[in-house]
Amino acid sequence: MNNLKTTTLKVIFLISLISLISAYFIEYILGHQPCNLCLIERIPYVLGITLIILNYFLKKNEQFIILLLILLFSFSFILSFYHFGIEQGFFEESAVCSIKNASDTISKEELLEQLQVRIISCKDVTFRIFGFSLTSLNMIISLILNFLLLKVFKNYEKFKK
Repeated sequence: MNNLKTTTLKVIFLISLISLISAYFIEYILGHQPCNLCLIERIPYVLGITLIILNYFLKKNEQFIILLLILLFSFSFILSFYHFGIEQGFFEESAVCSIKNASDTISKEELLEQLQVRIISCKDVTFRIFGFSLTSLNMIISLILNFLLLKVFKNYEKFKK
């Protein structure tokens, strides 16, 4: 049973790594610029990878790290759901989606400079895979990872050697 827990964490690590590599590939190689929420949606994957690496070294805190991963990917799901709602027009764009550092703009030159920079709207989908936006895929992936982690957490004592 311990093998199932280890395998699940390895799968989550691999999915997180592939998700990040894909996001950077789409951004830097294919040239699709992400919105601010897309950038924020990467954070749970980076933290997830970090926690799984920590789990490898700190076996005594394993159940706590699994709980943190559940919270992390729950946050990822909620954030993705909110972003998906913006894409579909269910929610209005928030301040996160607006111009960066608008309060710091003092001179007209700085204002003109910011107007020339193309701000990516959170409701614009610039890249799709099989008709799905990356946000909807992130929502599905986060939900699946949560179910896997909840199963491991619920049966932790069975998995423990």
